Amino acid sequence: MKSLFSFALLASLLVIGCSSKPAEAGTPSPTPVASGEKLTVAMIPKGTQHVFWKSVEAGAMKAGTELGVDVIWKGPVLENDKDGQIKVVEDFITKKVSGIGLAPLDDTALRIPVKESQDAGIPVLIFDSGLKDIETVSFVATDNKAAGKAGGMRLGELLSGKGKVILMRYQEGSASTIEREEGFLEAMKTFPGIEVVSSNQFAGASVESAQTKSESLINGNKKGDAFGVDGIFCSNESATFGMLRALTNAGLAGKVKFVGFDSSDQLVKGIEDGFINALVVQDPVQMGYLAVKNLVAHIKGEKVETRIDTGAKVVDKANMADPEILALIKPKF
Repeated sequence: MKSLFSFALLASLLVIGCSSKPAEAGTPSPTPVASGEKLTVAMIPKGTQHVFWKSVEAGAMKAGTELGVDVIWKGPVLENDKDGQIKVVEDFITKKVSGIGLAPLDDTALRIPVKESQDAGIPVLIFDSGLKDIETVSFVATDNKAAGKAGGMRLGELLSGKGKVILMRYQEGSASTIEREEGFLEAMKTFPGIEVVSSNQFAGASVESAQTKSESLINGNKKGDAFGVDGIFCSNESATFGMLRALTNAGLAGKVKFVGFDSSDQLVKGIEDGFINALVVQDPVQMGYLAVKNLVAHIKGEKVETRIDTGAKVVDKANMADPEILALIKPKF
């Protein structure tokens, strides 16, 4: 008996010692919920500044109210604070919340805290942006590659299939925007008359950094007083707004075909003013709502889909008054 006990103890210590390593795929079974126990779900976005995240938060809170669940919304302020986001995850593990919804800032670095959460019996659902090589409750997000391709196809049509274009990327490690950028470049291959003259510049996490990078790109592509670029695609809200500011300051707004991604009051006004030709718009309210709804369902022992597409639409001046589109660009929280 003594040797059997020693063997069991040794095995358990080995498991504990290895718990911080990235996992092989495997979603833990939900911890049984005691009758009458109120669940607490932590929702961790990439950042808290952009309108997109405020919309996701509104959807998450709506689901929490409907389900009678406490939803805590907490994330880093800026979308470049990877260490800050990891700390938020670890804090919620310590607080022993019922479940965690996470939009990873980095598709690799966040694997370890996610595995730590699962090892602690706290299930994790991923939303907005993917995570590499680890199985979680579900992935609730836009089909970002398809959405990026739709934006690229619209820009190609606006240019009648010819001209020079710029792709303004967001930042390295962001799986959602990387997929959009891949989709855009895939679309460009269907237009032999279009040349992508820049596709390796990153806007960074803020509107200010995006504007600075945009100004550099604009100046770098000027030939005398002429601008040597016919079209531009940006892959997220802050990059699009930063580029809009730079084009406006350079006197180029409305003179270059411009397709952006996501929505805000400023970007919608950009369409109305004719400075932005189209926006690829997600459904962030629905994303937050379905993330919480499916995480809670899993915690309660219900089966959920492993991949949930929340959809995206291409918005322009012609369709922006449609009720379905209005619900996306001017959501009622």
